[in-house]
Amino acid sequence: MKFVDEAPIRVFAGKGGNGCLSFRREKYIPKGGPDGGDGGDGGSVFVEADSGVNTLVDYRFQRSYKAENGESGRGGNCRGKSGADLILKVPIGTTIIDEDSQEILGDLTDDGQRIKIAQGGFHGLGNTRFKSSVNRAPRQTSNGSLGEERNIRLEMKVLADVGLLGMPNAGKSTLIRAVSSARPKVADYPFTTMVPNLGVVSEDRHRSFVIADVPGLIEGASEGAGLGIRFLKHLTRTRLLLHLVDILPVDGSDPADNARAIEQELAKFSPTLAQRDRWLVLNKFDLVPAEEAEQRCRDVVEKLGWQGPVFNIAAISKVGTSALSTAIMEYIEDRREQESHDPDAARAELEVQHRMQQEARERIEALRLQRSRGEVPEGQEDDWDDDWDEDDDSDVEVVYQP
Repeated sequence: MKFVDEAPIRVFAGKGGNGCLSFRREKYIPKGGPDGGDGGDGGSVFVEADSGVNTLVDYRFQRSYKAENGESGRGGNCRGKSGADLILKVPIGTTIIDEDSQEILGDLTDDGQRIKIAQGGFHGLGNTRFKSSVNRAPRQTSNGSLGEERNIRLEMKVLADVGLLGMPNAGKSTLIRAVSSARPKVADYPFTTMVPNLGVVSEDRHRSFVIADVPGLIEGASEGAGLGIRFLKHLTRTRLLLHLVDILPVDGSDPADNARAIEQELAKFSPTLAQRDRWLVLNKFDLVPAEEAEQRCRDVVEKLGWQGPVFNIAAISKVGTSALSTAIMEYIEDRREQESHDPDAARAELEVQHRMQQEARERIEALRLQRSRGEVPEGQEDDWDDDWDEDDDSDVEVVYQP
């Protein structure tokens, strides 16, 4: 699930240090000549791709960045210290655009790739530089030049780390409101969410993940029912699936049956997607007494024969959501570290992603063929996209949690 994420910032390169006006004055050397040193160069501003960063969240809360100025020169032909360069870490895949000229300054596609976006000012010259055979005691110096200033827009495509799936009104939008600052519509009727919602959850500086809430699935989603086909394809681009289950459905249905129906739709749409890492999140346990809630949760787990991680939460009151967010962050960081140190693991992940997307394409093509033959069930003709590459992001805003 890819969405455009951008952050406008202003960068200031450091000013060059001024040259020094000084003459050597020591005992027995009353007229030692000029000894003013040059100033230091100002620091430049660089943008560097870092595989450990996956969002632009930090640049949403701090918009101005300045490199160090160079120090002025000193007597004794001492040159001033150069200002330290400022290196801004961004995710791989970030595009840097000059806001004033709309010039694309560069695309960072590899880990560690770095480009300079603002040149530091050059150093000024001390009076020693102006000494000549006809000017033995120059009083001339030069000031350091100003560093470049630029209005920059950082832009990237966000790949959702976590995808939420579940029946309508399972509490997916409520959960994304609880863990991020995204504010999707929440109501007590099915299909409140009509477009994907994307939130960035920050655990710490440079520690964040992206969570995507997609419209609820229903039985028959893999056949085009509801909004299923339109958004099922996006789940193939996530690392982890959170299967949200309402333990107290308003229609009186069995939570385990609802969860099993979603599992079947995933398997029909993409067998590989059905085998993707998936955590069971049992929601709304605050609506029933504690003892009954625990029993209901155990019943769901037992009926499903669930072997993976299970989390009991009450999204509306944020009970249990912090522990869930922390576990997700640790899972994603472990996966990233494993893939960064093991090329085979990274290659296997790409193969799985490719296989899921291929299966999804084949399923959509099969449905497209059915529709051309008039075999699509009545009322489902317009429930899914014709365009596989459509990102469905026209109404989506990336929102951050401070």
